[in-house]
Amino acid sequence: MKNRTEAPVGKLKLSEVSKKPWTHLMVDFITKLPLVAGKDAILVICDKFSKSKMMHLVVTTEGISAEELARLF
Repeated sequence: MKNRTEAPVGKLKLSEVSKKPWTHLMVDFITKLPLVAGKDAILVICDKFSKSKMMHLVVTTEGISAEELARLF
């Protein structure tokens, strides 16, 4: 067993608990899908507050710009 040469990282911090829905979100892309009607990706927006993990799925393209993403969001 090797000895650790790094300093200890420190204590973990707990995540803040949401008080209402749609304040803490997870956002991800599903890409490399077959091309259908000019769209080949899905934007997934998920609410971390609700127990059922409510989400919205938005069809889009893989080469979306930041401005187009902001408009979709």
